[in-house]
Amino acid sequence: MQRTRTALAERIAERRRGVGDPRALVGEMRRSVLLVPTVGGGLWSARSGGVRWICGFTDEAALARFALVHASGDQPMDYAALLGARIVDEIVPSLDEHAGLAVDIATEDGSMFFPPVVGVVPDRVAVGSGKAEEGRGHGR
Repeated sequence: MQRTRTALAERIAERRRGVGDPRALVGEMRRSVLLVPTVGGGLWSARSGGVRWICGFTDEAALARFALVHASGDQPMDYAALLGARIVDEIVPSLDEHAGLAVDIATEDGSMFFPPVVGVVPDRVAVGSGKAEEGRGHGR
């Protein structure tokens, strides 16, 4: 039985094969409902390369692969269902650091990172826009 992918997972697969339009991928991310694990009342994230990555998943199977590694024992993993646009337009700017969105990080050959750059996050918080540096600390 073949697993049906979400539209976002299909666009990610296209880009990983080197085809497809990057703008269409960002648009699909913005329209998609992502499952974001929660912990301690906040969204699960990881820091890497000076960026805080909010981790979202395209479906319950992708979230389950992540939970196998990161959940406590046999406890279910709580999550919030959020539009990608809400994550990058509202949540990312509310953080006091550079932040982006990492999708399906536990899916071998299926993950995609949406970095804090112009065209993905609001200009005022995008790395390299000049506006993002104002009011943000350096060397954290």
